[in-house]
Amino acid sequence: MIPRIKSLQPLEDYRLAVAFDDGKKVIYDVKEDIQTLPGYSLLSETVGLFRNVRLDESRTCVYWNSEIDLPSDAIYEYGVPMTEAG
Repeated sequence: MIPRIKSLQPLEDYRLAVAFDDGKKVIYDVKEDIQTLPGYSLLSETVGLFRNVRLDESRTCVYWNSEIDLPSDAIYEYGVPMTEAG
């Protein structure tokens, strides 16, 4: 089952605070994606773009524009639980 996002908040230093319907809360660091994934560099190059993150209607994907998105299952799997992230 694909995890559904309950809430999403952009944080400093290209991190996202994400809460899921099942109660799991994580911090997902987007910096590695910015350095390695094609097109993601725009998140650090375009002023204000990162903070303009949105949640799609299905609540299974976050996106910044039509070319940059991140599926909820990747955030769920690779995010650091908030109890460990501080």
